[in-house]
Amino acid sequence: MSNMLKGLKCVVAEDEDLLRLSLLESLEEVWPDLKIIAVCDDGGSALEAIAMHQPDIAFLDIRMPGLSGLEVAEAMTMISPKTQIVFVTAYNQYAIDAFEKGAVDYLLKPITNERLLSTAKRLQTRAINGNYSVTNDSATMTTLIKQLSSSLSNPARPEPLVWITASAGTETRLIMIDDVAYFQADNKYTVVMTAQGEALLRKPIKELLDLLDPAIFKQIHRSTIVNIKAIASITREDTGKGIIKLKTRPETLSVSQPFMIIFRNM
Repeated sequence: MSNMLKGLKCVVAEDEDLLRLSLLESLEEVWPDLKIIAVCDDGGSALEAIAMHQPDIAFLDIRMPGLSGLEVAEAMTMISPKTQIVFVTAYNQYAIDAFEKGAVDYLLKPITNERLLSTAKRLQTRAINGNYSVTNDSATMTTLIKQLSSSLSNPARPEPLVWITASAGTETRLIMIDDVAYFQADNKYTVVMTAQGEALLRKPIKELLDLLDPAIFKQIHRSTIVNIKAIASITREDTGKGIIKLKTRPETLSVSQPFMIIFRNM
């Protein structure tokens, strides 16, 4: 194996613990020289890890809390265009046709070592040849994402939360979701910020991502979800990060550079 292939770096993003462990074990067996530099269990963490490390390869589960694998892939055309993408999916042949037309690699769950080995060989060949034509072509990737989104059947999402109960000292408050300015991770819990102050929700922020209306609540950092109705303004800094001013809170919120892509059409 060439020195180039021995130095290839990889990010793995899979939200199911057993499947993530199985994929890591299979990669170790099939491709022991691959350097796995980050392992993530949600889309937001994956996007930040990819932006930070600029890996050669990213294995992305299609369905993850918060940002999906498809949304992460679309953002990668701007933040890490030379990263080769392998989608990990449990979908049937109808969806697979869209992958093959787009010349993007995929792994079908449950992942077999035989399939993983053939994928690894294609990734290695592209790395040697410098062939990133699909990944770094924004228009092509955007078209592919649309094709995949229409091909993949969306499981029924639960109705978005309307209200929550959170504690403030010895008091338990009933808080309407529309009144929340933002959520902030606090270890295993989540701080809920409203115009009236803060309260503590005994649920990790990751579990909130699939319970909130994705059209209203946007992840802007791995530890922050903001209500876009609470935003007064967004300013882009020279570093590529963003600063959000809120309508009802005095503090500002930092938007991690990879997440600024969600505001490009706003």
